[in-house]
Amino acid sequence: MDIDSKIEKFIKAHHVLTLATATLNGEPYCCNCFYAYDKESAAFIFTSGMDTHHSQMMAQNNCVAASIVLETRTVGKIQGLQITGHIKTAKDSDKTLYIKRFPYTVIADLTLWRLEADFMKLTDNTLGFGKKLIWQRQE
Repeated sequence: MDIDSKIEKFIKAHHVLTLATATLNGEPYCCNCFYAYDKESAAFIFTSGMDTHHSQMMAQNNCVAASIVLETRTVGKIQGLQITGHIKTAKDSDKTLYIKRFPYTVIADLTLWRLEADFMKLTDNTLGFGKKLIWQRQE
């Protein structure tokens, strides 16, 4: 996949992403989700029941965006990852990955999803003001 190690380090250091969805007619919505990361496929695994507004929207339109951010007031420490990709149903192996990251979910009835990233952009001011690292899936 050749994803910059700084991007992967940032992903591993966090556990919540903001997921942005939209219906086919453009109605936007966002939510926050705990995630596990599948390095081999550049996918973010998260859980959400089919009765949620964003899951219903993802069923209509699987093209989504997401972000992961470090909260800081110090300009030199600003870091944030922007992601675009497509939602797919989880693979069997995703459940193991998710439970490994969040062991307490072993007893939960999980409806898992995969956000397969097509594009990621990390803004990282620790590397220099406004420094951006970009990864794009090569098909």
